[in-house]
Amino acid sequence: MSQEQPIKYGDVFPVSGDLADKPIAPGDAAMMQSAERQILGGAIEKGGAAAAMQSAASRNESAGFVSHREVCAGDQEGMTVTETEIPGRRIITKSIDGQLVEQYTVGEPEQQPLPPGPVLPTKGISSYTPTRTNEQITIGEALEASAMTAGDKPLDKRDAAAIQAAEVRATGGRINITSWGLAAEAQAAASANERTFFDENKTKLGDLLQDASAKLPSDKPATRQDAEGITAAEMRNDPDMSTHPGGVAASVVAAARLNESLQINESNFC
Repeated sequence: MSQEQPIKYGDVFPVSGDLADKPIAPGDAAMMQSAERQILGGAIEKGGAAAAMQSAASRNESAGFVSHREVCAGDQEGMTVTETEIPGRRIITKSIDGQLVEQYTVGEPEQQPLPPGPVLPTKGISSYTPTRTNEQITIGEALEASAMTAGDKPLDKRDAAAIQAAEVRATGGRINITSWGLAAEAQAAASANERTFFDENKTKLGDLLQDASAKLPSDKPATRQDAEGITAAEMRNDPDMSTHPGGVAASVVAAARLNESLQINESNFC
């Protein structure tokens, strides 16, 4: 029996409004996985938000409702995973575009799900200081995310220009692009792809960027300014003056938005 309707956010999570009606796409799952990894580390958490999104996105893609590179959510306030410490336990909170999708405690004998709602101090605790231990998404990690969301795309000059801009910004503009490094590899691959007839023989974005963080001489958290500069570089080298969905610029934009939302959350701590 074929799937007649896409799996939407409202089918999986207790969300409302426009988000509830959006289909879950592979790019969304990749962003949540990246956000979870910053806090929890390791593989995708079984039964967690990213795992549920990945399962739904795979089914939606197989049914033809979304493409492998599509991103449907996270354009408002991003995908956020935060960790709050109180005596004896930690509270993990996951949100999509400002709406709570999962919250639970760790540090007790068993993981204890919490109902949607604000995190409040346990009765008997007069005061506490929430501690955010998560790190912001770096430019290198954003490039690695694009390897997941647009990994099958043959690398072209538009991608190479965006990767070069990303490397310059990740290193603070302290290096020149020479015959070595991530940008040089991207430029060489783009030139080789232009001379290659069949797409299956071309270097893909995922081939180059799956370990981008290790290839960069230095790295930094992605900011709005980084996102704007990388987006401009990608657009300047595209005939239609556009960026690729889930590509280099889109992934850095998503990372910058996530980082901004984490900074806002941190500023709300008393």
